[in-house]
Amino acid sequence: MTRGLLRVYLGAAPGVGKTFAMLGEGHRRKARATDVVIGYLEAHQRPLTLAEIGDLEVVARRASTEMDVDAVLARHPEVVLVDELAHTNRAGSRHAKRWQDVEELLAAGISVVTTLNVEHLESLTDVVERITGISQHDTVPDAVVRAADQIELVDMSPEALVRRMAHGNIYPPERVDVALANYFRVGNLAALRELALLWVADRVDEGIQHYRERHGIDRPWETRERVVVALGGGADADHLIRRAARMAMRAKAELVAVHVVATHGPAATRGPAATRGPAATARAGPAATARAGSAATARAGSAATAPAAAGSAAAGPAPSDGPVEVLAGQQRLIEEFGGSYHEVAGAEIATALVAFARAENATQLVLGASRRSRWAELRRGSVINRVLRAAGDTIDVHVVSSPATEGASSVPRPGSRLRLATLPPRRRGVGFALAVTALPAITAALSSVRGTVGLQNALLCYLLVVVAVATIGGIWPALVAAIAAFLLLNWFFTPPIHTFVIGTGRDVLTLVVFLVVAGVISALVDMAARRRSDADQAQSDAQALARMAARMLGEEDPVPGLLEDMVLSFGLDGAAVVRPAETAGGPGGGGGWAREVAVGAHPPGSPDDATLAVALSGDAQLVLSGEALRADDRHLLIAFATQVAVALEARRLQGEAAGAAALARANELRSALLAAVSHDLRTPLASIKACATSLLSEDVAFEPAATKELLATIDAEADRLNSLVGNLLDMSRLQSGALVTTTRPVGLEEVVAAALASLPTAALVDVDVPETLPRILVDPALLERAVANIVANALGFSPAGQPVRVEAAAIAHRVDLRVVDRGRGIAPADRERVLQPFQRLGDNPNGAGVGLGLAVASGFVTSMGGELTIEDTPGGGATLVLRLPQAT
Repeated sequence: MTRGLLRVYLGAAPGVGKTFAMLGEGHRRKARATDVVIGYLEAHQRPLTLAEIGDLEVVARRASTEMDVDAVLARHPEVVLVDELAHTNRAGSRHAKRWQDVEELLAAGISVVTTLNVEHLESLTDVVERITGISQHDTVPDAVVRAADQIELVDMSPEALVRRMAHGNIYPPERVDVALANYFRVGNLAALRELALLWVADRVDEGIQHYRERHGIDRPWETRERVVVALGGGADADHLIRRAARMAMRAKAELVAVHVVATHGPAATRGPAATRGPAATARAGPAATARAGSAATARAGSAATAPAAAGSAAAGPAPSDGPVEVLAGQQRLIEEFGGSYHEVAGAEIATALVAFARAENATQLVLGASRRSRWAELRRGSVINRVLRAAGDTIDVHVVSSPATEGASSVPRPGSRLRLATLPPRRRGVGFALAVTALPAITAALSSVRGTVGLQNALLCYLLVVVAVATIGGIWPALVAAIAAFLLLNWFFTPPIHTFVIGTGRDVLTLVVFLVVAGVISALVDMAARRRSDADQAQSDAQALARMAARMLGEEDPVPGLLEDMVLSFGLDGAAVVRPAETAGGPGGGGGWAREVAVGAHPPGSPDDATLAVALSGDAQLVLSGEALRADDRHLLIAFATQVAVALEARRLQGEAAGAAALARANELRSALLAAVSHDLRTPLASIKACATSLLSEDVAFEPAATKELLATIDAEADRLNSLVGNLLDMSRLQSGALVTTTRPVGLEEVVAAALASLPTAALVDVDVPETLPRILVDPALLERAVANIVANALGFSPAGQPVRVEAAAIAHRVDLRVVDRGRGIAPADRERVLQPFQRLGDNPNGAGVGLGLAVASGFVTSMGGELTIEDTPGGGATLVLRLPQAT
């Protein structure tokens, strides 16, 4: 019997439309005269899903939550639709899992269309749990899903899915808020979506590989970047693995490591391969994109981070059978970077490497530099050269140098020549000019006294000229000068004169030795000059890096300083950080770009106007104008660009932190306000309601005195409620910055009198505010509210029978108003806190409030240029001091 076909609709999360897509597939097949039934459907009472069933036949369930496998087998349709493949069946069912029911249907020749969320794949349950915090018990083995004939990803953006959830299209209304606050957060959904895309991409990659094998295609298809690293078992291969991982990360490629086991067989075959699961992704730091004008860009990463799903194979020096424990450690390192490890066997290492790379559809092959001597390479050949020839033009081959380590191969590496700085062309020109002018001049001077100077003294004079030329112009002008001096000595000072014939063997030896000594001295002087240039460049770079580090550590916003250092270090005309205008939120300079930071005389306004552009994190770009940088300056440029990117990221995080702090304060204020509304504001309302209800009752006849008392209670509680609401409104104005002050000269005694007149318990206040005090520059209305709040607070915390004292005095250029109570006082540690909104210390037996009085008073006084402080009252209690500015 022919096995049925399995089609899986895979989704990143519930609600993306898998069931809807499955039903749509059923209708399409039925329209093509295919016998289709619904074996199991979980519509979750969603109206759109129920409506989509339409005229599709539904097989009755065996139980309320189970598919009746026997009924489906008896009906034996061509296609059956089975929802929720990962479902766990009830105890006593034929199979424990629904995917096992599906396997039975497939074996019976019935094709199945089913649905599955990525969170139910067995290999991804731990990853999903780390993302969502929810452990999934209903799982499906990956092999079952990978064996499906068709897998279709049902995709939806996280934002669209959240909107569907908020509209009630996924869960019932009572579950929406909980789901949005937990599982259905945008970050969770984005991570699950990326996980699903990676898993499906890996499945598609397997399909491409099978297709290429069936059609005999051995040339790599660059559908994805892959980098292959070959491990030879040496202890220094860790460096090679990390280098290959960085390459794979920058190219968003897959990392694959291979160890070639040498055999005597005729061909290399694939060995056991490590299982490849979907690797978790990791992003590189800010990429440095160097560009001259509008030319193509060349990228250099700023961080070495493991790639997410890219394969990279790098070959070691000469792969061989390495120690098992060393290879095991390297395999663990590869897996830490998200890659996979393979072993292959082959009689010829280079052929096996290239064959493996082609089989893996690799685009890059990374080889470690050989540590064998030249003689060994001549005798046994070079693996690297053979790999280059075998790879042809289909695979990019990288040769990576490896540092010497203990335990590495003892075969000596060829000595490498020192890479010294290149002298400027101007100095070489001056050297040639000196040789052209000095040699004829010294020749003319010495020729006039040829008889007394002698050949030996002339040699020394010419040698002095050669050394001077080497010091100024470097090796090439010096060599030219040495050869010219050799010819001039031969012509003018070696018998026979004015011929290039040398008469004696002694003179031949003298001139040859002169030429050799001049050449050696020229080379040494040139090397010293270049090393001096290298040292100067290194010192300049070190100073630039030191300034960079100092700015990163010592400045709140180091970006402008870093750009200034770049302009100074590279001699630029200007530097700027630009973003697309729509992102920056302002008009773009240079056609759609906006400067975020700019320094220098002529900072560019866009990448197109720049001599060099470097891509930073996000959509920001570092643009430079001036002369093109040398290749030796690129490493310092990358360091600057990395630090600028870090500083921009720190600036962004600081902004987010400030926003989060403001949001936290707002939430705290909202919570306190809700508490105040729910308790303190309801108290006077309850009293007013009770008194009014009593007065309106017809069952009780109140005496006039009782009626008056109830009305007085209503009046007092209304005043109290009015005060509370007023404080809430005042605090709202202070918090939103909407408070407007109108200051004018006024007498303090007038303000205090008006404030006390608004208090019902003003008789308990002793006032000593002389009329002779200087006038103060304040907003009278706001100061009246502040004084009333402070005095009311003091009265509330004063013991019975203890009056509150209000006194004032002029001090220097201000007037101090002191409100003194005899309560329990305020500890120094609590004095800042009591001036914040909704703060009350302990119970207040003499009054009630929401803890806004002092906060409003402090805000009002501060807005007028004054200050509110708290001091101890001698003998116990607290003294609140209002320091107010005098009117000039």
